[in-house]
Amino acid sequence: MTRNIGTIDRTLRVLVGLALLSLLFVLEGNLRWLGLIGFVPLLTAFLGNCPAYSILGVSTCPLGARK
Repeated sequence: MTRNIGTIDRTLRVLVGLALLSLLFVLEGNLRWLGLIGFVPLLTAFLGNCPAYSILGVSTCPLGARK
């Protein structure tokens, strides 16, 4: 799998993912389960590959770091 997420993009994805996961503890009722969406940016950050970026042909990863 080719990496297409750079360092800054990866950091932002982790922060957004953690913020979304925090909704599980902040919100009440059925709305709190929206926080589970936070696993998507966390997963793409840890894998280093975003499927949407692949489809669109976008890459924020420097050329030397792609594998």
